[in-house]
This record gives sequence, structure tokens and C-alpha cells, in this order.
Amino acid sequence: MTQTDPPARTARPDGDPAGRSRGTLVAEPCRVLTAPVPEALDAPDAWALHGVVAVARASDAETYGHDDFAVTARSLWVRVRDQEDDRRALLVALAPSGGATADDATAAAEPGTGVPGAATAADVLGYASVVLPRRSNTHLAHLAVVVRPDARGRGIGATLLRAAEARAAAEGRTTTILSSEHAGEPPADARGVLEPPSGAGRIARAAPGAALCLRHGYALEQASRYSVLELPVDGDLLARLRDEAAVRAGTDYRLLSWQDRTPEERLDALALLETRMSTDEPLGGLDVQEDPWDAARVRRREAQIAAAGHGYLLVAAEHVPTGALAGFTMVRYERDRPAPVFQEDTIVLREHRGRRLGMLMKADLLQRLATVRPGARRVHTWNAEENAFMLGINVALGFRPAGVEGEWQKRLG
Repeated sequence: MTQTDPPARTARPDGDPAGRSRGTLVAEPCRVLTAPVPEALDAPDAWALHGVVAVARASDAETYGHDDFAVTARSLWVRVRDQEDDRRALLVALAPSGGATADDATAAAEPGTGVPGAATAADVLGYASVVLPRRSNTHLAHLAVVVRPDARGRGIGATLLRAAEARAAAEGRTTTILSSEHAGEPPADARGVLEPPSGAGRIARAAPGAALCLRHGYALEQASRYSVLELPVDGDLLARLRDEAAVRAGTDYRLLSWQDRTPEERLDALALLETRMSTDEPLGGLDVQEDPWDAARVRRREAQIAAAGHGYLLVAAEHVPTGALAGFTMVRYERDRPAPVFQEDTIVLREHRGRRLGMLMKADLLQRLATVRPGARRVHTWNAEENAFMLGINVALGFRPAGVEGEWQKRLG
């Protein structure tokens, strides 16, 4: 029983321009540069990061009507500067003429160099992110492509995707995984609907992100339900669900909770849960292997969260007879923006399932969240559509479907 929260890897690419056909020479609709990694957010070469933030906000507002998911410049900067567990690069699309020149690509690829005065945040038409795992799954590249709504339909998404794939191939990666976001879900009897091999979840074939993935040889391997929980949740409901789950769990389990920093004596246990999370969650046909965690990696994640101006709340279930952690659930939030909260990982180890620990932990976390973040108004979460058990827990807590995320895969070469 697992759950992940992948808002940072979302993608809303566009299609090729009308009239484009195979075998026809067409000028590229944009130039793609590697975004510089600035020394500070007010540095001249920080223009690309600020442009990416603007594109993400505009795309989220167009898709969902809100910008809860939009990354802040600070959190994006922290992410691209940290290359310890994943090598990360941002590719930005600029208009074919004006601003930076083609010769600027090399300069923009090196941290702290960039092209001062040659381009601005407003020149960024779209972006692609390339994430290359370093410690496991070194055959994979995780890609995301987002195009500014007013720049769609020109082939910018296709150009960015080709550039991202070329970057992955140059790094020796043989498989790429790309996400597409969709508000709502087509009805079961709708025409032109795609389903992953599991048969769980539906995406409209003609939706922009799906159309681009299909045109570039990607296969839909999994669909995840995007759900939202409006806060506050009825206190009586939470108390009843928690108490019922506690009776089923019995006295062999007790709950622990902490914020922002894991107690030293729990680091190894949490690292084990994160390792198991990488393969215990439903993966459909995605070619993902175990991703080992250790105590140092847990601390690195906490440092990233803090540096981005975020906090987290975690509830874990301890198996009292052994002292081992049987599972945990965690949410993250931005300290200076109280309304949105994001569900991150939830897992109960296989050997401890059947005791309603998932409901026990999540109901308890929501009770604590009301005190820790009294201004919170909604929790966003994503679950594999075939993960019926976790979806059932969320529905009982009051989560309502709001969209679908497709996970697409392609073999390079």
C-alpha cells in the first residue's frame, strides 16, 4: 500500500504546428538552451529560472484554474543546485530570434556563467526538465515538458522533448519516462480514450500531452488519479475513522510523529521505508528498479525541504514488539503560503498490512495538521489508479477526484 506525490515531474507539452509533416523541412519554432544555475536568485543569469516559474504558473492556472502546484523560484533554485542523488538540468525554449544567440548555449550550460542582458524571464516560452538518477536506475531519465499557454500549437513542446531526449541519450540513458497532466477524466463510454495495460484510469487520446507522447513513440504505462481534500475535515469523521483503525491495529502498533527533522534513532528505519517505497508502490509497466536510501539521503532531503522554505509533517507507525517502523505518511507545505498542502509518500510494509495502519496514520496526520497548519485549506494527492486500497482510504477521508496524470515510457535508440 503506497502512494507518491509527483507534482514536480508534471508535464503539459503541446503538439506540432498544423501542417507539419514527415519529410518536410521546417525551421525550428524555438531555440533550446540549458538554463544557467545562478549563484543567487537576483543574479543576472537567474533569468531562466524566473522564466520557468512564470511558465509553470501560467500552465497550472490554464489547466486547473489555480497555481497551487507552481514551483517557487527559491525551491526550483534549490532543486537544480543539488546534484547529489540526481543530475538535473533545465532546458528553456526561446524565440528563434532575439535575446540569446545559438552561441550562448555553451555559456548558459555552466553554473554561474549565463548570458547577462541577452535574455529575460519573459522570453521563456517553455521548458523541459531532465532528471538522471545517479545511485540507481541509471538507465532512466525522467522528463517533463511544459509550454506557456499562449505559445502552444507552434511545435515548441516537440522541440523541447527532442532536446531532452537527446540529452538523456548523450548521458547513456536508454529509457525515458514522461508525465502528462489532465484536468478531469473522460467517462468510460467516451470515444478516443486511452487506458494503460492495467485497465485502471482513462486519458483522452487527443489531449495535448497525450497527443505529443503518442506522436513521439511513448506508451501509456500507468494512470494516476489526482485528488483534492478540502480542509478542514469534519473532526467527528476523523476521530471515528482513526478510532476504528486503532481498534483493528491493536496494541502491537503505536503512532509517532515529527516535523522537519527525523530523530537520529529513526533515520535508518525511515531510509528502509523509502527504499521499499521505490518498488512497493504500483508501477504499471514502468521500468523502475529499487532506489536505495540511507540515513544521509534522508538528511539531504530534509536540508532541501528547509532550504526551499518548506516544512513537513510525518506520522509513522511503530511495531511495538520489534521497535521497527511499519509505515509512514508525510505531507509537505510552503511556510509562506498556508493554503496548499501536498501529500508525499505513504507506505505500509507488506508484512504489516491488513491492520488498517494506512487509515490510522492518515487520519492521525490530518488531525495534527489542523494544529500545525491551521491556515491549510486543501491537500493535493496522486495515487496509481490500480491502488484501490489507498484510493479507498482517501475517498473515506473526503478526497475527491480532480484529474488524471499519465505516466508514459519510451525506449531510446
